[in-house]
Amino acid sequence: MKGSLARFRFMAYLTGVGLLVLTVGVILKYAADAPTLVAVVGPIHGFLYMIYLVCAFDLSLKCKWPPLYTIGVLLAGTIPFLSFVAERKVTHRVTAKMAETAPAA
Repeated sequence: MKGSLARFRFMAYLTGVGLLVLTVGVILKYAADAPTLVAVVGPIHGFLYMIYLVCAFDLSLKCKWPPLYTIGVLLAGTIPFLSFVAERKVTHRVTAKMAETAPAA
C-alpha cells in the first residue's frame, strides 16, 4: 500500500501542476490569441491524467474505498487545485489505515 500511495502522490502533484499550466494556456489562448501552450501541454496533461487514474484506482482497490470516494478522487485531476487537496486527504486517510493495520510493537 505504501508504494501505491507514493505513486499516487507523485501523479497527483504532476497532474495538478500540468492542469494549472494548461489553465494558464487556455487563458492565453483566448486572451492573447496564443494557442501554442495549450497545443503542447494539453496532450501531456491528458497522458498524465490517464496515469493518475490508474494510480488512484490501484490505490482505491488496495484500500477498499467506497465507489463514491473513488470517483471523487478520480475526478480531482480535472479541476485546478483539487488534485492537491485530494492528495492531502487521501494521504491522511491511507496513512491512518496503515497505522491502524500495522502490527503492535
